[in-house]
Amino acid sequence: MAPPDPHVRASDDDREETVRQLQRGLTQGRLTVDEFDDRVRAAYAARTLGDLAELTRDLPRSLW
Repeated sequence: MAPPDPHVRASDDDREETVRQLQRGLTQGRLTVDEFDDRVRAAYAARTLGDLAELTRDLPRSLW
């Protein structure tokens, strides 16, 4: 299966899933509260799947 096209518009569900991933990162101590807050704001403002992917790029895939 091909990876999602990073230029495709993000859905509300895509944004919510990214926020859940960020919450797991915060819970595990991988993000500070400030980083989490910044990334959550960016997730809700994201327009594309690529924008969302950038927010979790430095988190291990096992959080997903």
